[in-house]
Amino acid sequence: MNSDITNLDDIKLLVDSFYDEIKKDKLLSPIFNGIIQDNWNIHLEKMYRFWETVLLDHHTYRGSPFMPHANLPVEKQHFETWLTIFRNTVDSFFKGDKAEEAKWRAEKMAQMFYYKISFHRKNSSTPLF
Repeated sequence: MNSDITNLDDIKLLVDSFYDEIKKDKLLSPIFNGIIQDNWNIHLEKMYRFWETVLLDHHTYRGSPFMPHANLPVEKQHFETWLTIFRNTVDSFFKGDKAEEAKWRAEKMAQMFYYKISFHRKNSSTPLF
């Protein structure tokens, strides 16, 4: 039986394993690799801080997560694939309240990003946050 997400090492396992799968995915890897390029270590460190803040209430992340994603060439299918990979990664390593919270938060974040990106495109607006 898998244990729950309880510390930074767990966050790193989740993030590293998740992005290992993203890098192999035919739909998502061109987008991620195209934007991140050789800066994966910087991105992963940022994701460690983000999920540590969200799940463990250790406020190490500063910033607005939406803005870097506002102009990405993504559609609903991209978010669905991202979520499937995220859920599968969580379920592969963890079980418990924090694991369920991680999946719930990822789902809400994907929904919000999708709707904000769609709104931005339809209205030719500049995203505020």
